Amino acid sequence: MTLLATVAAWSLLGFGLLLFALQLGAHELGYQSGRWWAARRETPSDSVGVVVGGMLGLLAFVLALTLSFANSSFSERRAETLAEANAIGTAWLRANAIGHPRGGEIARLLEQYTHLRIDFIRAESGSPEIDDLNRRTNALQTEIWGHASAIVRERTDPVAASLMAALNDTFDMTTATRFAYTLRLPPQLAWLLLGMALISMAALGYQMGLRRSPSHALAALLTLMWTVVIVDILDLATPRIGALRTSTAVYEWTLQGFQGGTPIPPLPNPR
Repeated sequence: MTLLATVAAWSLLGFGLLLFALQLGAHELGYQSGRWWAARRETPSDSVGVVVGGMLGLLAFVLALTLSFANSSFSERRAETLAEANAIGTAWLRANAIGHPRGGEIARLLEQYTHLRIDFIRAESGSPEIDDLNRRTNALQTEIWGHASAIVRERTDPVAASLMAALNDTFDMTTATRFAYTLRLPPQLAWLLLGMALISMAALGYQMGLRRSPSHALAALLTLMWTVVIVDILDLATPRIGALRTSTAVYEWTLQGFQGGTPIPPLPNPR
């Protein structure tokens, strides 16, 4: 599985081509075996078609199972990034509203924090930048929390407590997002899917060989369909490869909300 993951991280198209070639090879091997066996028997057994149909049905079930897992992982990453961006925005607003010099510094640091989170989401798979971003994020959390602790030691009012709660939620959401980005398709499930795809294509080729009815064009089309679905599953399940990635738009919208600060309007004129 490590080799396949390395190929997929390097090029998802390369992984798809490799998988397509392996399935075609398995189909051809099964076809030649079926022809060899048919040459030694007068009529092929009808039970082969039943078994092959059952294998293809089971493969479709496994595809649906892994697709559901991949979609859940993708949805979880999107939900965690949205929750984190909202938590950062709430903490920034409370830091600006607290009326303390350290509140302004916390708001400034939260802007840097948002940029770090954008870089984390956009980082490529296997990049050493990820560890550096995590270290910088932890250091910034410590600095922000230090300023907040100093405020709370001076003030024990509910406003200061609400700022601490907002910052705590922000850091919790960061941990949740980081955890969501570590989730991968379980190796056992991936091997099951790939193994069943190869075995099913070999069995289908064997059935065609028994009946001496080669349909290489249709077999290639079916193989292409399986390959596209498997590649899409891998793309959905893996956060940092391919084109199906979590958007950073929510963080960029949060940064847009920071522009201009929080000016305090004058009181309206009494009527």
